[in-house]
Amino acid sequence: MTPEITSPALARQTQAPSGRAAVELPDIVPPVKVRHGLAGFAYRHPTMAVGGGMLLLLVAMALLAPFLGTGDPSAIAPAKRNRPPSAENWFGTDAYGKDIYTRVIYGARISLIVGFAVAILSSAIGLGIGLVSGFIRWADGLIMRVMDGLMSIPPILLAVALMALTRASVENVVLAITIAEIPRVSRLVRGVVLSLREQPYVDAAIACGTSTPRIILRHILPNTIAPLTVQATYICASAMITEAILSFIGAGVPPTIAPSWGNIMADGRTLWQVKPYIIFFPAVFLSLTVLAVNLLGDGLRDAVDPRMAKRL
Repeated sequence: MTPEITSPALARQTQAPSGRAAVELPDIVPPVKVRHGLAGFAYRHPTMAVGGGMLLLLVAMALLAPFLGTGDPSAIAPAKRNRPPSAENWFGTDAYGKDIYTRVIYGARISLIVGFAVAILSSAIGLGIGLVSGFIRWADGLIMRVMDGLMSIPPILLAVALMALTRASVENVVLAITIAEIPRVSRLVRGVVLSLREQPYVDAAIACGTSTPRIILRHILPNTIAPLTVQATYICASAMITEAILSFIGAGVPPTIAPSWGNIMADGRTLWQVKPYIIFFPAVFLSLTVLAVNLLGDGLRDAVDPRMAKRL
């Protein structure tokens, strides 16, 4: 038995006379357009695309610094000191006659090296500590009390104290900031592991006699990569800001070793009211770099977490 058609208009559309084709009904849902390649990726993840593109440009700028119309970043020219931006000196000169444009371009290397190195080292060390603390119950209390003690000290204060005990260099700046960032990573990984170790597949692996290291590496570790990657981007941005603060107060990379955005701004702080461009240009580049890393982190978070996705 076929159901009766109650609507006369629908009956006229579907029951066509003999010799004539039936009227085709319009689609209720239009077909989905699938975009491929870079355009499709940018459409699906615009935040990640913008942040990643900005970061790639900044990395390329740092790598190609000698070929971007720059000179010697440490060259002193007393006859050209405190000159405003011009065709000869695009960003002006500082109190020693150093070209600010050259120093800003080369300063990107220090910030990017410190940011990437701290993100990688703190993520790797914090991952190991978090895995052990979250899965091995008897070690959790001892390890977390040490991490709580480190987190009770402000990161910038801890970095300044560590730099006071060592000589100023890029390696020591990376080491000091890494030690300050490890507790944040370890606590994040520990929280993820605490929720994962109660899952049925972990109980099944334990019942089958699987060793603890194998359970951690095979079942726990892969599920911590996504949140750890997102956290690493924020640590990278935080490390760049911390390095700039350390250099600004004289506890970071000294100007005699390499220019950094922090020590460039420190050189111009006494002339801020009359020569604001000395601080303005490195501050803008630092802000753009941190913004690019944060946008990349937000995009990664939206991509790995379906609950944060804006488009289904």
